[in-house]
Parts: sequence; C-alpha cells; structure tokens
Amino acid sequence: MVVFAVPAEVAVILLDIEGTTTPIAYVKDTLFPYIKDNVKEYLRAHWEEEECQQDISLLRKQVEEDSNLDGVVPIPLETGNGEDEVEQVIQAVVDNVHWQMSLDRKTTALKQLQGHMWRAAYATGRMKGEFFQDVVPAIRKWREAGMKVYIYSSGSVEAQKLLFGYSTEGDILELFDGHFDTKIGHKVESESYRRIASSIGCSTNNVLFLTDVTREANAAEEADMHVAVVVRPGNAGLTDDEKSYYSLITSFNELFLPSST
Repeated sequence: MVVFAVPAEVAVILLDIEGTTTPIAYVKDTLFPYIKDNVKEYLRAHWEEEECQQDISLLRKQVEEDSNLDGVVPIPLETGNGEDEVEQVIQAVVDNVHWQMSLDRKTTALKQLQGHMWRAAYATGRMKGEFFQDVVPAIRKWREAGMKVYIYSSGSVEAQKLLFGYSTEGDILELFDGHFDTKIGHKVESESYRRIASSIGCSTNNVLFLTDVTREANAAEEADMHVAVVVRPGNAGLTDDEKSYYSLITSFNELFLPSST
C-alpha cells in the first residue's frame, strides 16, 4: 500500500466531495438526473410557496445576465391569468434549468433551486448520500488524532450538508468543522485557498487539501497548501506528468498522520 506521510505542520484536512469522498457516478447518475426528472413535479407542488418564488425570481435575474448567450430560455412574468399561464411559466423554468444543466453551469440561481429540490428528496428518503467505504472510518480517525476536517466543494454548503446529513452512514455532519463552497472563490483560483485558511484561522501550510482534480490541486499548491490527488474508480485519468508530479492516494487509509509516529 502506498503511504503519504502527512507533514507535521498539518492540522487541517480540507476535502473535495465529487471523486474524493463520493463516487462521481453518484453525482452524475443520481443527483443531477433527479433534478432533470423531477423539476416540473417539484415546481407544481411548491409553486405557491415563498421560497419557490424566490428561486424563480433568482432564475429570472440570471436570464437577464445570460441575455447574450445562445439558447438562453426566458422565464415570463405571471399576469394572473390562471392555471394555463402558470403551466407555461413552469415549463419555461423547466426548459431554463435543463438548458443550464446541459452546459454544466454553476450559477447561484441554479444551485439554489437544486439545493431545495435535493433537500426535499433527502428529507423524504428518496435519496441518500453515498461515500467510498474508507471515507467515514478515516475521518473519524483523523478527528481522534486532533485534526480538523473541512469540506470545499462547488456544490452549495446547503447541498453539502444534505449529502452528509442524510447519508447511507446516517447523519455524519458532526465529523466536519465547517463547509466552503464557491462563494469563497472558485476552486481553480489560488486566492480561494488563502481565504479558506484565513477563515479557519490558520496558515495555508497547516492545511492538506485532497482532491481528484489537478487544476484544483495546482491552485491550492500555489497558495502553499499541502496537496494529495485522490485516484478513485470513475475519476478522470491523469497524464504521466501529473502522476509523477503529484502525491497520489487511492484511499484515505493511505494517509499517515504525524501523530501516528
């Protein structure tokens, strides 16, 4: 088994989710298809609720920002002309969501609606968060060893908490000291990692970042974080140069903590 010796100054482990703690297949084959397949049903069920209308309003603002993009789907305002009009607006929202998702966009408006849909699905047991088998036992060991553990994902903090709060392992939110999403900055920008360290209250070289994406690893490394690239089934392949440059692990069990000596 390959062993990655965690540097002695590391006191914080920062984790990506997709491809690191959670199979990419779960995100691609469960989370996102759920949105596409159920957005119309969700909108019909929650249309009169203030939260749903706030989601629609945010999507309309996004349409204005996207007005110069090919294929953008407008969402008309309601004039109070009955159920037929509501159905037309709902269909416009559905088409807009599908269009944004087809382009793999990460807009706040889209992520907010997705988060609310996933919340309803998790709460009713229609889905549960999934993790690689080594993840939860390893995190428990890290915490017992005195490490702090944080999450940094492009998915919203709310979506992250749903994944860990309603999981196949039960509610494991207590294992994490905090969560970060792209509100703190994009994951391929080194400044994001400096902000995270500052928010935690430590130096960047006190943090070990685990991710499956080498562009993210590079950005964290530029900010003087320690980095290991996680190689999991279903993850994108690495080039020979990437394999030789980065420290690679295939399981969290391959991390050897300084307290273990």
